[in-house]
Amino acid sequence: GMKKADIALDRKILADMAVSDPQGFSEIARMAG
Repeated sequence: GMKKADIALDRKILADMAVSDPQGFSEIARMAG
């Protein structure tokens, strides 16, 4: 269960970041991609 919760939390953080900081988000997306 903990792993799933972690992923959900990361998704929420990333979604928030995509809205508030698109530039930083695209950097992270590129590193993760």
